[in-house]
Amino acid sequence: MKPAGARTENHVVIDAPLDLVWDMTNDVANWPNLFSEYASAEILQHRGDTVRFRLSLHPEADGKVWSWISERVMDRVNRTVEAHRVEPGPFAFMNIHWSYRQTDTGVEMRWVQEFHMKPDAPVDDAAMAERINGNSKTQMSLIKERVEAAARGRAGAMVAR
Repeated sequence: MKPAGARTENHVVIDAPLDLVWDMTNDVANWPNLFSEYASAEILQHRGDTVRFRLSLHPEADGKVWSWISERVMDRVNRTVEAHRVEPGPFAFMNIHWSYRQTDTGVEMRWVQEFHMKPDAPVDDAAMAERINGNSKTQMSLIKERVEAAARGRAGAMVAR
């Protein structure tokens, strides 16, 4: 039985075609250009719809770089992604469920994160949930901006033809 833990849920509506939203947000190798927090994304293994990768954050003021290995299983038909940290670091576990839903105003992308911090972690579940919620809003806003800009660029290229 896994320990209790915390859960966060955040979403954003992106005014772009579903295929573009899916392709851009599941192109892990390109995440450093989509998210502001990642310095690098190294693909370690790619098997069908499953990708294992190492993410590294930008260095902190003291030079420390946080890095971990995660795995994602993408289900394009059902518009969902199940992900978890293989190397959980300060987490006892970290699971993330991504879902995509077409709405009248665009594609709703939702992240549900379930996790529990290790007893010796620098923060507890409540503090990490607050951090995750704040950072998710920042990253989702940036993703929305970048995907919508790509959609406008594609639409402009189609008009120019």
